[in-house]
Amino acid sequence: MALAAVAGCSAVLVVAAALAVALPEDEAPQGEVPALAAEHGVDLGVAVAVEPLLWDGGYRDVVTANYTSVTAENTMKWDSVQPERGEFDWSGPDTVMDFAERNGLDVRGHTLLWHNQQPAWLAGGSFGPQELRQIMREHVGELVGRYEGRITAWDVVNEPFADEGAQLRENLWYGVLGQDYIAEALWAAHEADPGARLYINEFGIEDGGAKADALYALAEDLVERGVPLHGIGFQSHFVHGQVPEDLAGTMRRFTGLGLEVAVTELDVRVPEPATDAELADQAAEYRRVVEACLDVAGCVGVTVWGVTDGHSWIPEWFPGYTAATPFGEDYRPKPALEGIVEALARRPAPVAS
Repeated sequence: MALAAVAGCSAVLVVAAALAVALPEDEAPQGEVPALAAEHGVDLGVAVAVEPLLWDGGYRDVVTANYTSVTAENTMKWDSVQPERGEFDWSGPDTVMDFAERNGLDVRGHTLLWHNQQPAWLAGGSFGPQELRQIMREHVGELVGRYEGRITAWDVVNEPFADEGAQLRENLWYGVLGQDYIAEALWAAHEADPGARLYINEFGIEDGGAKADALYALAEDLVERGVPLHGIGFQSHFVHGQVPEDLAGTMRRFTGLGLEVAVTELDVRVPEPATDAELADQAAEYRRVVEACLDVAGCVGVTVWGVTDGHSWIPEWFPGYTAATPFGEDYRPKPALEGIVEALARRPAPVAS
């Protein structure tokens, strides 16, 4: 979901030229947290941005020491990848891929179709069904195909439902192609990389309700039709004090369809200034989310949205809130990291899905 500001394409091209210098061959070794995640067979990921990956050694160290995968926060979105029709800019995505591969990290692709962060030529265009379908297939084919076999999972369709309620969002794709644009996008991604796990990624479904019911009905229909949908992403942008008690129960509804699930964009925002007591409570909330994933056999991982509080999208988009990630602006771990470790350090036990 994050709409954090990113540098323009020309700036990325400049910094990408320094990639070999900015990204040394050996980053900090992975530490306790990735090892614990591996013991459970789950992924622990984090969303990353291009600029700090290139220039900030402390930022890179936090990633390599604490996570097993990365998601490109913005640089794989449409406006970055294809800013002009037919002109693709791979500098940012390649930076993320190079960093991940030289450090043994998996990569989650984010995102192929979304109503935000579209280039002007696309958002303001007037396309008929045949032309828009071709545009979609070309974009998905180029992006997914470039990293075939290197990206483990893709958020193919992001936020297909309206912010509130159970109606499909009136976006460009739905308006021209109808509801089946979702199936078409999944098929296009599958054709470009048959081995990738393909997701619908949504927010506001974690505690059940009308949107979760509507997404379940959509997923059930797609599965019954044999469409290559493999998972549901729970974005999980939580407010402190509002993390649902039965997140695992909502996840199990979808795993009951034979799908996998993942927490894809976890943060827990706290009203500023955050007190020690609130940060302690936030740690318990992070622990609860990771425990929910561990309690569901089909939950494959948890991804935190932002490496540190200083790189989080929260203060810009939710004024008055702060401290949403497990690391402070000074790159020091907060109690939230302890909450994650406590969840991962518990004795593994088989749980029915």
